[in-house]
Amino acid sequence: MKPYYLLLHLMHCCNSNSFTTPFLKSLSFLVFYAAFCSSSSSSQSPTLVLPLKTQIIPTGSIPRPPNKLPFHHNVSLTVSFTVGTPPQNVSMVIDTGSELSWLHCNKTPNFPTTFDPARSTSYSPIPCSSPTCMTQTQDFPIPASCDNNKLCHATLSYADASSSEGNLASDTFYFGSSDIPGMVFGCIDSSFSSNSDEDSKSTGLMGMNRGSLSFVSQMRFPKFSYCISGSDFSGLLLLGDANVSWLTPLNYTPLIEISTPLPYFDRVAYTVQLEGIKVSDKLLSLPKSVFVPDHTGAGQTMVDSGTQFTFLLGPVYTALRNEFLNRTAGILRVLEDPNFVFQGAMDLCFRVPLNQPKLPRLPTVTLMFRGAEMTVSGDWILYRVPGQVRGSDSVHCLTFGNSDLLGVEAFVIGHHHQQNMWMEFDLEKSRIGLARMRCDLAGQRFSVGQ
Repeated sequence: MKPYYLLLHLMHCCNSNSFTTPFLKSLSFLVFYAAFCSSSSSSQSPTLVLPLKTQIIPTGSIPRPPNKLPFHHNVSLTVSFTVGTPPQNVSMVIDTGSELSWLHCNKTPNFPTTFDPARSTSYSPIPCSSPTCMTQTQDFPIPASCDNNKLCHATLSYADASSSEGNLASDTFYFGSSDIPGMVFGCIDSSFSSNSDEDSKSTGLMGMNRGSLSFVSQMRFPKFSYCISGSDFSGLLLLGDANVSWLTPLNYTPLIEISTPLPYFDRVAYTVQLEGIKVSDKLLSLPKSVFVPDHTGAGQTMVDSGTQFTFLLGPVYTALRNEFLNRTAGILRVLEDPNFVFQGAMDLCFRVPLNQPKLPRLPTVTLMFRGAEMTVSGDWILYRVPGQVRGSDSVHCLTFGNSDLLGVEAFVIGHHHQQNMWMEFDLEKSRIGLARMRCDLAGQRFSVGQ
């Protein structure tokens, strides 16, 4: 199969101050442009520019497995294309933390942006007796069932106890000049949500994890990569092998696989082995065992582009917090407000004068994986919380949070700390490769936005 390339260009399209709540204001909107190509080597390949955007997604709008972070809001990337015969326009959130792709179908109430299966001659519901329903749904958070019409029925769980239900089906998905018949997805026809106005902004979700029914698994992509700039909001997502000579050599860390089902281990997540953390040149004094999943599966380390910040289990977070405080004593003024915890898990915040042009030099934090490292430095260490002012000071919080405060038994590496990194998800060799890179320049190499 020839690789497809999804190239992204990002830019601000509104000011975060236009939102009305602190959580909403913490995330500004971005707009993406995408191009699909049928070849990695031919400059003459036909290119189609597809509009993508990110939007604020509240709790309840995206189904997440029980061990995913229950964020109040999240920045999510959406891609627009067509599905069905004749084609219908849809917009789907791209989520590397989910398996099943799904669409709001025409019977879903209060959703103006829906897919109508009755209008598609290529739409085909999947019977519950089919191998797809019986064997390929085993990693769903809630097992698939059989409805009254003997069709495969899926129930999607939400972080705030909302839910969506519908049947598994297949149809033709169109990407540029290519059509992919028989793509399996969920046709959601019943939904309960606490915020249907926000939920209606996209037609559905595109699952990108390692489950057998995820988009990348069904398309049999050997790998995919992304690179998000931290300077000018440009970046790219590449589906397939990069196969370019200028790419910086990557350091690889193996994906951790556990074949036995465990209650707190997501077997189809992109799980790696975190082995230690350094603050500048000092390795935190922690036993190796705190980074290893226990007999229940609790304690896995997931790389998730759908999560904004990075979250660490309590003992590890406390050690990092204490060392960072020691290193910044006399440099940063701690926010003494026990009632303020950003996003419910980030309790180390500082007061920075509004008239201070830039932050002082801060210690770096290095996440040490098996075979690779990810160093966070400069402006990515602290995050200015929009809308939060104390006197003449702004509020900045450490961009690492405490998983325990969220009731989550996992380490999660968010996309904020993946900026200016080439991130390659090699499904064929079961590994993740990473290297520091100017992602704005990588976008220019692929002529993104030009």
